[in-house]
Amino acid sequence: MELNNVKDASAATADALPEHVDVLIAGAGPTGLALALDLTRRGVRALVLEQQDRLSPGTRGSGIQPRTQEVYEDLGVLDAIRASSTRYPKIGAWKDGRLVNEYVFVEAVEPTPSAPYGTMMMVPQWRNLEIQYARLTELGGVVAFGAGLESFTQDADGVEARVARADGTARTVRAAYLVAADGGRSTVRKALGVTMTGQSVAPYPMLLADLRLDGLDQRHWHMWGAFTATDFVALLPAPLNDYFQLMAGFADPEAEPDTSPDAVRKLVAERTHLTVDQVSEVLWSSTFRPNAARADRFRVGRVFLAGDAAHVHSPAGGQGLNTSVQDAYNLGWKLGQVIRHGAPDSLLDTYEAERQPIADRILDTSTRLHRSGDMKRGKDLHQIDFGYPGGPLSTERRTGLADGAVRAGDRAPDAPCTTPDGTPRRLFEVFRGPHFTLLAVGDVELPALDGELIRTCRVGGPAPDLLDPEGHARRAYGPGLFLVRPDGYLAYAADDASGLPDELARYGVLTAAAR
Repeated sequence: MELNNVKDASAATADALPEHVDVLIAGAGPTGLALALDLTRRGVRALVLEQQDRLSPGTRGSGIQPRTQEVYEDLGVLDAIRASSTRYPKIGAWKDGRLVNEYVFVEAVEPTPSAPYGTMMMVPQWRNLEIQYARLTELGGVVAFGAGLESFTQDADGVEARVARADGTARTVRAAYLVAADGGRSTVRKALGVTMTGQSVAPYPMLLADLRLDGLDQRHWHMWGAFTATDFVALLPAPLNDYFQLMAGFADPEAEPDTSPDAVRKLVAERTHLTVDQVSEVLWSSTFRPNAARADRFRVGRVFLAGDAAHVHSPAGGQGLNTSVQDAYNLGWKLGQVIRHGAPDSLLDTYEAERQPIADRILDTSTRLHRSGDMKRGKDLHQIDFGYPGGPLSTERRTGLADGAVRAGDRAPDAPCTTPDGTPRRLFEVFRGPHFTLLAVGDVELPALDGELIRTCRVGGPAPDLLDPEGHARRAYGPGLFLVRPDGYLAYAADDASGLPDELARYGVLTAAAR
């Protein structure tokens, strides 16, 4: 097992840092790597700065929700993620040295034609980072290890960043935009003077660790004490690996948990039936205090906050990493349209307008789950139903829609279809890539707009690109014309194309087509 020893020839040395890039990203965690990956496939020059000399170790947040699986499919990493994953095991409750109860933690949900991934997967975060990094370097993207963002200034045209190297020297990098993906203690956020509004979820510290041990099966998430108890201990087998993830709470709010290997071994022995000698190796450890807070602003001029730099959550519900990746997915295509295709700068303002309400919703959910101790995880946490109806990029021109009908701002559903020769083809395959998709369902006029930025697809009707033999697309969308954003949400829904030119101009599509 390799716990993030990734650092190869595709990593930039501090001496080789470029003088100019389009987007500078602080932090090579799940957010920063997903953003860099998305930007790189759009031809945007992105540079990721990582102060450590390698990717971060630790299992940390391991839950990959179905909506994030869809994002990963589009980014080209889902197959590797799934190959490194398992489903969450049942929880096994221990008392007096005996396994006294077991129950389902993650409820199994069957995939549907419109939502092809039904269940949260478990992937160690260190492995998630390795997979994203490998895909990024495959596309020609770069992470500068041992290079931290020391300070920055911004003006009307860009950001000038001072990058500190491990040897104590520094270099200046100029970028059109800076994105802070540097975690809950974000130095970028603090330098901007942006405050976090929120609350302590619980005043009690918690310890995380990865460790190898003997005496437990790999079929259960082993737990001593209820999650609502402040001194519980849980040991979760890592997917397809030979170690466990420890999570432990502390009843004393003033406690400062000792993360040394000997202290971790002692804690396990004191709170479980295992002995010190059964804990053979402590691979990694860290502490945190559960908080829930959101930055008051996600954009200040040419600087953006994403992931934990913009919002911090309790780990309950497996929402933090997923929300962070989707921040990157929302911001990436907008930066691409502005930088490469002449879209107006106001498009970037919609990042905050769309993502802040999502962050608020996630904060409420994770805080509620943490405080209640509810250990059931179901469909309500999949983030499939999250969207931006009524938002600044949601143009709904149809009337008389039935309750439950898909609307502008909603996630664009998948649907299994076929080509006219009978070859199976999903709508998600049509949407995949950095382009917009203009989707016509039924006998509605479909303008000829195919190009680099936008592709067209007709399902059913005259001269179809796809057939809908089982009616999945028709039931998911109804008849109409739909503009699917690069991040898989409906920007425009109408009965005809009369409003389409104005809609496309918002994204620089017509401007680019005219050049």
